[in-house]
Amino acid sequence: MRVLVVEDQADLVEILLEGLRAAGLAVDAVAGGGAALEFLAVNEYDVVVLDRDLPDVHGDDVCRELVAAGAMTRVLMLTAAGAVDDRVEGLALGADDYLAKPFDFAELVARIRALGRRARPAIPPVLVDGDLVMDTARRTVTRAGRPLALTPKEFGVLEVLMGADGAVVTCEQLLERVWDEHTDPFTNTVRVTMMRLRRKLGEPAVVATLPGAGYRISR
Repeated sequence: MRVLVVEDQADLVEILLEGLRAAGLAVDAVAGGGAALEFLAVNEYDVVVLDRDLPDVHGDDVCRELVAAGAMTRVLMLTAAGAVDDRVEGLALGADDYLAKPFDFAELVARIRALGRRARPAIPPVLVDGDLVMDTARRTVTRAGRPLALTPKEFGVLEVLMGADGAVVTCEQLLERVWDEHTDPFTNTVRVTMMRLRRKLGEPAVVATLPGAGYRISR
């Protein structure tokens, strides 16, 4: 799941980036509404965590533009204005959810994940392929009943592959869905992550490589 954080409080941004990345999300961050619109024009995000009171372009206007464009990106407004009237107004603009500051971080992550499931065709919370079982809510993977200790990136790659239901997933799609904007598109990070993931998955092989095309679940 890829998330854009739009927030002008630098200390809060650092907390959000650290916590959301630790939760296995690919996260980019910008400080203003104008930059947010630029990022949204060139990147595909599942969820935007949008501060309402932003410099230059107001958060309300960012939300309006997303709605007017028919974007699949879901909007979670994050703001200090938590009165009922404020929440109603934010949702009326087209936001999908509204969370007042201060907030519980676990609740923020849960709300982002819930919105992310609505951004695309729904993926079941438990994905099964043969003896491989992934629980996306509990963030666990087992094979033949044996727990697998995956890093957040390995988990993200496997989640995209299993969610594709046998379809081919390109390196570019994996970079877009699992990593953030700072990742060099010419890096071999996908190949290295895939190599480590395959080692942990064991035999028989679960992931097939299609030269020049990408990867898919092989069974």
